[in-house]
Amino acid sequence: MHVRKQGISSRLVHSGSFDEEFGSAVTPIYQTSTFGFRNAQEGADRFAGEDPGFIYTRMGNPTVAAFEGCMCDLEAGQTAVATSSGMAAVTVACLALLKQGDHVVSTASVYGPSRTLIESHLSRFGVTSTFVDTSDPEQIASAMGQRTRLVYVETPSNPMMQVTDIEAAAGIAHEQGALLVVDSTFASPYLQNPLVLGADVVLHSVTKFINGHADVVGGVLVAANAQVGRKLRNMMSISGCCMDPHQAFLVHRGIKTLGLRIERSQTIAMEIARWLEARSEVAWVRYIGLPSHPQHELARRQMRGFGSMISFELKGGVEAGRHLMDRVKLATLAVSLGGVETLIEHPASMTHAGLSRDERIAAGITDGLVRYSVGIEDACDLLEDLRQALESAD
Repeated sequence: MHVRKQGISSRLVHSGSFDEEFGSAVTPIYQTSTFGFRNAQEGADRFAGEDPGFIYTRMGNPTVAAFEGCMCDLEAGQTAVATSSGMAAVTVACLALLKQGDHVVSTASVYGPSRTLIESHLSRFGVTSTFVDTSDPEQIASAMGQRTRLVYVETPSNPMMQVTDIEAAAGIAHEQGALLVVDSTFASPYLQNPLVLGADVVLHSVTKFINGHADVVGGVLVAANAQVGRKLRNMMSISGCCMDPHQAFLVHRGIKTLGLRIERSQTIAMEIARWLEARSEVAWVRYIGLPSHPQHELARRQMRGFGSMISFELKGGVEAGRHLMDRVKLATLAVSLGGVETLIEHPASMTHAGLSRDERIAAGITDGLVRYSVGIEDACDLLEDLRQALESAD
């Protein structure tokens, strides 16, 4: 049975695994910086791209390649490029696909450092940008210009949980001759496949759901065609943003349980989101599994599940949010997400602190917004943790 025809849980376990020499069930760690050639001609052929063998770990490594092969299969892409961090993946995509004078249209509530890179750093090299609510295709279309070469969306977005219609965004981008890059970190390939919906590149911070154990930092890019993939790999190599073999080994190990982790955490997340929505202390809840979410129906069509990320605001604003975060005992007050442990954080003062208050408010990131990443603990314990924190006295 061809691997592409297997169910996703089978592919999570088996895709990319290989050990031709000894038949190891797990891809070994090739902890080496360089690879020897049998003769001068083989070395020349590898540098010329005529021999697919390895040269130097910054350019490629068997352990890293196994993980890349797994991601390529899971996302139905042609080429995957692993990077040293999620932000390295964002940086590689932007540097590989943009040049001076180009214009980017992006999600307003995109991950803070991604927006800072595009808005504050690429602008120094003549790249302009417009940030809009990409959950509205008309805003994407209105923001497009003659120099737009990249539409960069994050769906679901961080931390507002907005869902962008990937197929519609791809159509708008391609009509203008631009590429569509989708940050699908919040969904993972278990819940969403942007390339299948028309995107040109999908990226993930594998630090989050894909690894899932809060012990590795990494990123990955998967391209729908080989030409774009070569641009990404060349930029990764020349910028030195490579994933190291031990990172790749741990992430490849983590991805095998991705389905189990997401199925459990999203079941718990639905229970918590419904509970929060019924609480008098809560002003609003954004969980894409709730019918009250503005893009709930789109998510049902575009995704295979709703994930485990919840954003909500307490009626007491920033002080009530601080009170809650200081009093939870089971959830960990920390940035990041997608691990087996439940995390809680304050985007305005943490992940999105690099934005001005006006920029945050325009993107919907209010001062009292709380982001809650549901782990795999018992639902009853997480609910009790939230209850006692909400009801505790000052």
